[in-house]
Amino acid sequence: MKIRELYASLDALWPRTLSAEWDNDGLMCAADPEREAVRAVVSLDATLPAIIRAKETGSVLVTHHPMIFRGAKNVVAGDAIPDRIIEAVRSGVAVMSFHTRLDAADCGVNDALAEKIGVAVSGTFGDEECPTIGRIGTLAAPVTLDEFSLRVKNALGSPLVRVTGDGSRIVSRIAAVGGSGGDFIDAARAAGADVLVTGEVGYNRAEDGAETGKIAVLEAGHYHSEAPVLPVIANALGELGIETEIFESYPQWTI
Repeated sequence: MKIRELYASLDALWPRTLSAEWDNDGLMCAADPEREAVRAVVSLDATLPAIIRAKETGSVLVTHHPMIFRGAKNVVAGDAIPDRIIEAVRSGVAVMSFHTRLDAADCGVNDALAEKIGVAVSGTFGDEECPTIGRIGTLAAPVTLDEFSLRVKNALGSPLVRVTGDGSRIVSRIAAVGGSGGDFIDAARAAGADVLVTGEVGYNRAEDGAETGKIAVLEAGHYHSEAPVLPVIANALGELGIETEIFESYPQWTI
């Protein structure tokens, strides 16, 4: 399968029509779209180490976050985005990214997140631009917010979670939006959620939601809330006959 054919197959699975208008995902870089694609490195981010790993293994790099998001101002070595572009082109590494379309898609980011944290999905929610991006559902049994927060932390492997709300409150109806979910607090509340589980939210948004919207906000970290989708991407590639490996792009330090 050629690189352009691989992208077309994934584009059919996760169509651009699901992407937000402001998004910039798709085929990010392909010096030779006619080259055969046999292997793929799957990563949340198109970091320089991920691109180098793809080069070392003769792989296409398939990511969630776009390598080029808001547009490169230049391609001069010495900064993160230009260095990634230069290395990808120089090494012949094709990079394709599936961002908000993979958030909204069936069995995408937010279905994977909901499943990981034990939520049985019963519907979707969102805003005018992304009406079906979020997932809403219930737990097998009600628990306190404190108990649920610990469950999420352990399930996602997050080093910590930040919870805004009353820890003793009993919760059962859960909304899930991986990544930056602050814009969906009101929509989650309108959908009847007791808690919005997301990656990150601004301080005031979370505080306002808990105080006036009567909805708790649980921030598990941008990476950790979206990483459950990586096996989903790998499985999709495997069904197309592509050998895959998952690359850990999250920078970790031991202090």
